[in-house]
Amino acid sequence: MRRFLFNPRVLTTVAVVGGLMAVALWPTTLQVDVEAVSRGPLVVTVDEEGVTRVRDRFVVSAPLAGRVLRIELEPGDRVRRGQIVARVRAEVPPLLDARTRAEAEAAVGSARAALGRASADEERAKATLVQVQRALARARATPDVVSMQELDAREADVRVAQESANAATFAVRAATSDLQRAEARLMPSASDAGGRVAAVVSPIDGVVLRRVRESESVVPAGDPLVEIGDPAKMEIVSDLLSTDAVRVAVGARAIIDEWGGDRPLDARVRRIEPAGFMKVSALGVEEQRVNVVLDFVDSPAAARAVLGDAYRVEVRVVLWEAADVLRVPTGALFREGAQWAVYVIDEDRARRTFVQVGHQTGQYAEVLSGLAADTRVILHPGDTMVNGGRVRPRAPTE
Repeated sequence: MRRFLFNPRVLTTVAVVGGLMAVALWPTTLQVDVEAVSRGPLVVTVDEEGVTRVRDRFVVSAPLAGRVLRIELEPGDRVRRGQIVARVRAEVPPLLDARTRAEAEAAVGSARAALGRASADEERAKATLVQVQRALARARATPDVVSMQELDAREADVRVAQESANAATFAVRAATSDLQRAEARLMPSASDAGGRVAAVVSPIDGVVLRRVRESESVVPAGDPLVEIGDPAKMEIVSDLLSTDAVRVAVGARAIIDEWGGDRPLDARVRRIEPAGFMKVSALGVEEQRVNVVLDFVDSPAAARAVLGDAYRVEVRVVLWEAADVLRVPTGALFREGAQWAVYVIDEDRARRTFVQVGHQTGQYAEVLSGLAADTRVILHPGDTMVNGGRVRPRAPTE
């Protein structure tokens, strides 16, 4: 009989390698985060930043060019309709330089010459009118000598001469106005031109929102001085992406959050502006935006009183909501081909389950089929998760 001899070192090596392979191939238990499918409210919203603004704001401007006196009103001061909010003193026009004065004097001379020519034409037209009127009178005095055709000709001459005289008179008036306009550029300013002060009054009862001009300065006509509005008539404007704005309807409910108070405020969409505009985001991306205007609804007056013009708020426009739906955390969903799926814990094993979902938010998704209430699902399953693998819920403190 043949005897085999075993080397102890070989046996030890084989045992170690076999043990390592057994450990490597032994199924491991993954620790996972778990949350149960539940029933509760679900609100689908479009979230965007917004700003408050006074609905009816009035920009009070200078009625004439001049020097605006120092405006003593401060932003936040209340004003009454008709109350003086600013005063503007008309300024004396600047003196003419040599070149401008020479041009103005030449214009005056030209206007005087035109007036003289128009006056001469008027005198000539009047003399012609007198002559034809005398000829007509002589023709009418001798009807036996003058024929009817000649009489008609004399009457026509009188009418033509009368129209020529009228035209000459109008030409004299026009030339006179041109002369006065040319002479006005050379006339010295009236002594009180620089002393006249125009009072600028408030058009409404309200509050000074912004003081555009404070110190005394020279302003042109129409330059804004102060902005006045009624803070009680406050609205919110939020620029939504055009792709989100088409999903919003007029009258939709909205939630105003992150405005500084303890509780959100209620609002409602009043208007969606028909025209959009281009806006560059903080990341440098060009976005097409649409302004959506909202009104406060049933909000406490004390809460709205602390909100001023151009305050930042967070706007959440409700697109869809339900008070009681079956919902699953969106962190548990993943795509399996063209379907949604989740991993359900079944006797310490992960079972892949296909589900049909409806409306989704950033936190929950509506379950239409595939899951029941209180079913435990795995949150954020990783690439190492396999169907049927062993899992263990992670303790809250881990």
